[in-house]
Formats: sequence, structure tokens, C-alpha cells
Amino acid sequence: MVQNKLPLHPDEMAMPGTECVQARDKVEHLLDRAGIVLNGNQPWDMCVLDPRAYPRILSQGSLGLGEAYMDGWWECEQLDEFIHRALRVNLEAKIRVSWHEAWQLTRGLLANLQSKARAYMVGEHHYDLGNQLYQCMLDTRMTYTCGYWRNAADLEQAQTNKLDLVCRKIGLQPGDRVLDIGCGWGSFAEYAARTYAAEVVGITISREQAELARVRCSGLPVEIRLQDYRDLHETFDHIVSLGMFEHVGWKNYRTYMQVVHRCLRDKGLFLLHSIGANQSGLRSDAWIDRHIFPNGGLPSIAQLGKAIEPEWVMEDWHNFGADYDLTLMAWYANFERHWAELAAHYDERFYRMWRYYLLTCAGAFRARNIQLWQIVLSKGGVADGYRSLR
Repeated sequence: MVQNKLPLHPDEMAMPGTECVQARDKVEHLLDRAGIVLNGNQPWDMCVLDPRAYPRILSQGSLGLGEAYMDGWWECEQLDEFIHRALRVNLEAKIRVSWHEAWQLTRGLLANLQSKARAYMVGEHHYDLGNQLYQCMLDTRMTYTCGYWRNAADLEQAQTNKLDLVCRKIGLQPGDRVLDIGCGWGSFAEYAARTYAAEVVGITISREQAELARVRCSGLPVEIRLQDYRDLHETFDHIVSLGMFEHVGWKNYRTYMQVVHRCLRDKGLFLLHSIGANQSGLRSDAWIDRHIFPNGGLPSIAQLGKAIEPEWVMEDWHNFGADYDLTLMAWYANFERHWAELAAHYDERFYRMWRYYLLTCAGAFRARNIQLWQIVLSKGGVADGYRSLR
């Protein structure tokens, strides 16, 4: 239900012609479809503080929405629920594609945005923001992927559950040599070595991650490398990749699967843990691309199927995307709780950006707009059949 219109802000009346009134009316109409009231009093309502937000949102879509929030042009008490409600009625499809999104799509078609020469960009932009930020936000192992919340009461247990689930899904045994593609700060490597007596090689494209992972895994049979996956030419009993495939890029999915295939022994298992999209696409969200994960992209079922079809046997496909909502909300609670100590290193605009990132992603998973998949693949099929674990 649309409430009575509020009086125009003085700046709105100063805008030329009826442009501001029309932009505001369009935004109000769109939000009403999602049960969001413009300048309403529900926690998920959008409260506009600067009227320039209206045309910016309409002309730039998700990029304009996010950047207007970063600039303090609008507020929302419960951003996660705002996004959840907007995505449930597909509001993003009602706003025209911005020039940035169009250019991003064209650029992705013409060039390989995740080539070896560009592979380290996301590490420098996102993962090298400072280990203190992630230490404050994540669990004690610094596991920067979705937790598994079955029988878990808190983030710590959910992440332990996830790491153990991965080990059990690949049938990890003492002495097995495991490759962890995108090892982060070494949480899986440390857990697999300490709990299952495995030998682990972890690779990352982040210098900050590699340095801390080596410290965390000191004294364990773990090797941490600063290395691109395409440079791997050795054999492992099992291979896992937790939350790295989102940086591979659609042009490289086939190459990625070929690299894993050549590095996995014949009877080994490969576990891929990745966020997934409901529909095939060639670009990521424009705001996420510019401010959080440059050059990334979420695979669809069709894109993954095409990449694995020639050589692999699909043993298991597990979707627990709803658990990412819980994980992100736990990360956000930690971030808020530690902001006083982080504020000395990051400004207010970063705070708004990071808040927007965590909460809008939680809302997207809550709306089931994006998924979290764990996929188990084998080279020729497990002889007596694979037993799915949950």
C-alpha cells in the first residue's frame, strides 16, 4: 500500500522541471511492489536523505543504489530485509541497465577479465584490505566461506561443521595429499592437517592471506603458495576449492576443470564449493564488481555442466544457500561489534560500503536469488557408488 506522499525536499523543488518528481514517483512505485514504503517507518523502508538518489537509482541501477547508500543519500535500518523484499519481486529487472553494466558486459565478451595477468587484482583489492578486518569479522579459524548450520548454534560451530563435512565428503584419510585451490588464511589446510593428518598444499592470489596462513599452519604438513591455479602441474589424492570459483570467470571454467583433472589422481575426488546463480550470465552485479570483487562472476548450473561434461562424473550436488544468510549475518554482527577498533584504519564511507556488502548479500541469499553449492566430482565414477553426506 502506498502512503500519502511526503512534501518535496527543498532541493527537489529546485531541480529543473518535473524530473525529480517523476524520478521519485517511479522509485516509490517500484518499492511499493515489494512492500517497501518510501520514507516509511518499517525497518526495511528506504528513507531518502538526498533527492539526487532518485534519478541516480533509476539511471544506474544496482550501482547507483549502492553508491548512493555509500554517499549517505539514503538510509535503511534493515538493509538485508530491504534487499530480500526487492529481489523476491525481481525489482532489479524493472530498472534499465546502466552504462557501467553495459560496458562491463561488453568488456567481458571482448576480453578475458580473469586472465593470468589479471588474476591477482581481486587479491589486492579485497583480500589484502588488512588481516585485522577479517580477524574481527570471521570465526577464529578465519574461514571466509559459508558455514554449515545444521546442528550449529553459532558461527564457530557452523564453520567447523563445514570443514569437517568437506573432509568427509572426499573421504580424507591420514597421509592423503590434498590441494586447496584458493586456500584463504589456511582454515581448511589447518583443519585437514590437524584433524585428519593430511598433507595439504594451499594456493592463493593474496599476499596477506599467504603470510598469515603460513603462520597459522606452522608445524603442520602444510605448504602455502602464492600461485595461480593454471601453473599447477603435479598430482594430488584429492582437491578442494572453497569459495574461489567465483573469481575464475566464465571464459576460464573449462580451463579450470582441465587443470583440476590433470592434477587429480584417477581414484581421487574433487569438491567444489561455490556460490551459484539461478540463471546463466556473463557479468556480476555492477556494484559488487566495482567495490567488492572486481572481475568476478557466479556460475550457473548450465555453465558448470558444460565445463565438467567432457571428463567428469557428477557424484553429488548439495545446495545449502540458505545457510549463507546466517553466515553473513554473523559476520555482520562481528563487524559491528568490532567497528570501534577498526575505525582507526577505515573511514565512514568504507563502513557504509562494508555494511551494504554484508547485509545485501544476506538478503540475496534469503531471497534465494543466489545459491551455495558443494559439488563432488570423480574422474570415472566411484566404483561402488558415492554415498552422499549431509
